[in-house]
Amino acid sequence: MKPLDGRRARGDESRRAVLARAIDIASVNGLDGLTIGRLAAEVSSSKSGVAALFGTKEGLQLAAIDTARGIFTASVIDPARTQPRGLRRLCALLQNWIDYSAGRVFEGGCFFFAVSAEFDSRPGALHDAIVRAVDERDEYMVANIGHAVNQGELLGTTESRQLVFELTALIEASNSYSLLRTSAEPYEFARRGVASRLLAIGANSTVLAEAGLIDPIPSGSGTGRP
Repeated sequence: MKPLDGRRARGDESRRAVLARAIDIASVNGLDGLTIGRLAAEVSSSKSGVAALFGTKEGLQLAAIDTARGIFTASVIDPARTQPRGLRRLCALLQNWIDYSAGRVFEGGCFFFAVSAEFDSRPGALHDAIVRAVDERDEYMVANIGHAVNQGELLGTTESRQLVFELTALIEASNSYSLLRTSAEPYEFARRGVASRLLAIGANSTVLAEAGLIDPIPSGSGTGRP
């Protein structure tokens, strides 16, 4: 079994290396720009070798979406899980998301912002895979907004899906403006916008400061809603 295990390990390693380059290409050029031939050239492999890993162009594209989803989860959602459910976890997720985009985890910025614009009106397997990934993120935020409301951390009148829409718009706009203008300033605008929106619905400013969404609160100062 050792030779087979060795070949499988090498195959898995090759697949990971190819996908790492694939998601960078797709973040810049979109999924349509991701072809087996181009990828083979960029990773110094043969077309047949790359095809053996993914089968078809669509298979490659679906694998890229799944890999990007895993990276987003590991970079943004999983670290937020160290915080208690509710406002603290929501704030950690939002700060992680801003840092993930600003840190250019993908060469072209946020992978899902790029490919969502590409496939939003194109039904099919790729569209559906993107929707599943975006829904997973959004539902996680909706759940924690619900916990925050139930725990008295946000106003009871808070509309979870409306709030997710607005917060997402701020962060995605910062990604787009930052890329277009080669500037980090839009991320600061996003932080301010996110913080302002949360404070308006009763969020405790100390919690926002602890997450990095606003500057630390000076000792002895008011902390907003208790």
